[in-house]
Amino acid sequence: MEQVIHYSFRLYVTGETTLSQKAEANLRALCKDRLEGHFEIEIVDVLHKPELAEEEQIIATPTVVRLAPAPRLRVIGDLADRKRAADAFGFPGSDNLRLREALDES
Repeated sequence: MEQVIHYSFRLYVTGETTLSQKAEANLRALCKDRLEGHFEIEIVDVLHKPELAEEEQIIATPTVVRLAPAPRLRVIGDLADRKRAADAFGFPGSDNLRLREALDES
């Protein structure tokens, strides 16, 4: 039986800008397409919660931090290139995941 992996993301944005809205929409679409409901997304506006951005050392927005599964990963930008974002986050079916699985098997 295949183990289900739950993903957790925190998206750091600055206000209700077009770029922030695109990043959120792209992240949600990517997760719905690739993770079949096994994900959660927290949106953090650095204007309202600067302490969280400082704690995570966020220097640019939008930035997505994959909190789970470990290790933590970051992607900066609006995630418009969904294949590249999926590879960066190691989503099921991504080239990056296949490479890691091949290395684990050897």
